[in-house]
Amino acid sequence: MDKILRPTAAVIDLENLKHNINYVRSLLNPKTKMLFVLKANAYGHGAVKLAKYAQENNLCDMLGTASVEEGVELRENGIKLPVLVLGSVYPFEAFETAAAYDLAITIASLSAAKAVCEIASKINKTVYCHVKQDTGMGRIGTRRTGVAKILQELKQNKNIIIEGLYTHLSSTDSDEVFTSCQLGYFEEAALAAKADNIDVEIFHACATMGTLFAPRGRFDMVRLGLGAYGMVKEDKNFKPVLSLKSKIVFVKDVKKDFAISYNQSFIAPKQMHIATVPVGYGDGYMRAMSGKAEVLIAGKRCKVIGNITMDMIMVDVTDVQEATVGDEVVLIGKQGDEEITAWELASWANTIAYEITTLITARVPRFYK
Repeated sequence: MDKILRPTAAVIDLENLKHNINYVRSLLNPKTKMLFVLKANAYGHGAVKLAKYAQENNLCDMLGTASVEEGVELRENGIKLPVLVLGSVYPFEAFETAAAYDLAITIASLSAAKAVCEIASKINKTVYCHVKQDTGMGRIGTRRTGVAKILQELKQNKNIIIEGLYTHLSSTDSDEVFTSCQLGYFEEAALAAKADNIDVEIFHACATMGTLFAPRGRFDMVRLGLGAYGMVKEDKNFKPVLSLKSKIVFVKDVKKDFAISYNQSFIAPKQMHIATVPVGYGDGYMRAMSGKAEVLIAGKRCKVIGNITMDMIMVDVTDVQEATVGDEVVLIGKQGDEEITAWELASWANTIAYEITTLITARVPRFYK
């Protein structure tokens, strides 16, 4: 159904996406590859649509997903670019599905290496693998002593291509010393692989923040996630890609001591003009922002009052007396001279900007411009 029957929607600016990716490319050696991270529905921006846009505009060399399922969705929607599943694949039977859809897979343990070798031999199909080293993130990956064992296990199978060796840097924007240690461990593993005559095409360590703050770790490829979506507050060259908008659906005047929202969570201190907007935590507009959030109406900041409900919020528009049903409400984005960023919402919810956009639910339509 193309007709929009509810005015809450996310707007995705594809030109800003292209700008962000090209900006990061300008920082790299021309030979350095770019992986565009599309996990979690492209951080809430719409993975399939952005993958198609990236493919059509030659914006990247590879795509990254968190799971086999996300990779399969891209393939079934016509995406031909190389895709790397960045998450730890389990159960190991999923390796067969990944191979069937030509997805490169992360190998984070010796048991996973043995399993993928067994499956590659069974189906007699080339499987591309990226070995994950844990240098200090503490999430998935083998430690330094395990890297060589995994590489040797994979090397013995004629159907396995060891396409990559990689790690993830945990603290590039906050701890230069720890980052240097992580890179040192990774460089040791890379040198050992070369000494053992292991043919690895791509060594990669940096996500967005590493690319910006730890250029030593750019190696053969960088993985661009939050930077592509413009959520880097430390660098003003990035442009936000997503905005979230709605419209006023109800207005009323209330007297002093009038109660608003569940548990009478707001009591009017005076006569007030109140607008209702159809967005709530059912859309990913987090209840944790209750009593803190602001929206833009008629180019002015207006406070969200009372508890945020599943489907609606109430807004104080006393200083925007002309506000009426149908007026635009900006929850993330610009209106006039004012702007509310995803990072501002994150500060109200005590989280990070990319959680804010990732949590925008499927019932919020995405429009692309």
